[in-house]
Amino acid sequence: MTELHNGKLYWPETAERDVSFPALKEEQHVDVLIVGGGMAGALCAEELSHTQLKIAVVDKGGVGEGSSSANTGLLQYSNDKMLHEFIEEIGEEKAVTFYKMCLDAVEELQKVAGTLPGKVDFIRRPSLYYASDESDIEKLKNEYEALSEHGFEVEYFDADKIEELYGFRKPAALMTHGDAEVNPFRLIRSLFESAQTRGVQIYEHTPLENLQTVDGQHVLETADGKITAERVIYCTGYEAKSFADRFGGELNRTYAIATNPVEDLESWIYRALIWETKRPYFYMRTTEDGRIIAGGLDEDKMDADVSDEKLRDRGERLINRIKEHFPELELHADYVWSAAFGESEDGLPFIGKDPKHEGIYYCLGFGGNGTVYSKLGAKLLREMLFEEHDPDEAAIVDPGRD
Repeated sequence: MTELHNGKLYWPETAERDVSFPALKEEQHVDVLIVGGGMAGALCAEELSHTQLKIAVVDKGGVGEGSSSANTGLLQYSNDKMLHEFIEEIGEEKAVTFYKMCLDAVEELQKVAGTLPGKVDFIRRPSLYYASDESDIEKLKNEYEALSEHGFEVEYFDADKIEELYGFRKPAALMTHGDAEVNPFRLIRSLFESAQTRGVQIYEHTPLENLQTVDGQHVLETADGKITAERVIYCTGYEAKSFADRFGGELNRTYAIATNPVEDLESWIYRALIWETKRPYFYMRTTEDGRIIAGGLDEDKMDADVSDEKLRDRGERLINRIKEHFPELELHADYVWSAAFGESEDGLPFIGKDPKHEGIYYCLGFGGNGTVYSKLGAKLLREMLFEEHDPDEAAIVDPGRD
């Protein structure tokens, strides 16, 4: 199986304490089984822990050790596909609803982060989204009009304003308000710790070996135990390529670095999340200890070879991209890694009921903003389980959509 990440990861190094859970070695009967101990599984577990349902989570490895540990922790409501582009493709009502669902998810993530037992470094940030070249100015102007018209807080900057604020010059940019950053590794662990206090059972190192449906019950067997569940939510992220193939997604590879700590980041106004219109795009953010995390250089093949030499090359290229913006900084890459990420054909995640199998649900954050999608997915799935959901919202991200 292709590795979900390679290289030296930054976030696991920031863990404040050891968090571990047992392997399943018994038989359990639960209302909902969550398969996957990454970001989506953690957010679904936390969301459902506030209900009367009996919940269990299983992961074949350790929680937060899959693709989520390579997550760069940018929380943005804006999609890789702009709002005005979504409006053209799926219609104004659906497009605006989806963007508002994403913005609401960032707000909800802030609320949840404030209740957690550990420090997760959740900080609200604006995003600076700049035109990579002159040809993208019109695209940004269209996006500014679409966001403004529908109530999203956004500013339009020309080249002089960008240079005045940041010192580098780009043709144009949008500054959107409502985004955030987080330490994803700490967030996942704190979410599971919190959910456990409300009765959620969490099992690590518990690979599922067999799944069958008996009299409407889902029976999942492991090496040393068995779980029977009324309903199953697959939060397997980019682990299960079969789901990507089935729903029209694809798995690709990206690269990221974390630099040495930088003493003076005063020129980085608001510590904004910075990204660009070019595809694949370059992006960067800062961390609490003054590092810069940057990513990009995407490859459209998940199984692309990743050698140490290739990682060094990608690290140097990302350092050079940062220096194009902030040439005065003395930088080197303390951490360099590659990771899987999932994209969908229409830029939307796969969240909701299995179109063919009763009692099976999915929370798969394909399409751009996995953590934001996982949060809106957790909320939507809770509402679906209690038949309180908005069918129009559910239809937008339905795994069985046309």
